[in-house]
Amino acid sequence: MGLLTRVTETAPCTVEVCHKFEELSAHVRIDNGAVVHPGDSVQVHGRPVLAPFGEAVKERRTATITRASGLERLWTRLTGDLEFMELCEFSFSEEATL
Repeated sequence: MGLLTRVTETAPCTVEVCHKFEELSAHVRIDNGAVVHPGDSVQVHGRPVLAPFGEAVKERRTATITRASGLERLWTRLTGDLEFMELCEFSFSEEATL
């Protein structure tokens, strides 16, 4: 993999969508063991997977994994911690709320 080049690969995947009162989730699992690294992108092909309320749906699809270039991977690693810290921001106030 080069410093500026991207590589794509196709892989089978399983899409799981749950639309229940106690859980609302969507997951994609790459079935051939390929690992998605920071900076990579995954596009799942086909129509959207829709689960009616109260149900969970599992469908097999094909995905295209676009590997980040060496420069993009480095940038993602350098800035990833900063973006994570934005999620962790919180504050305390001395004022009591009723």
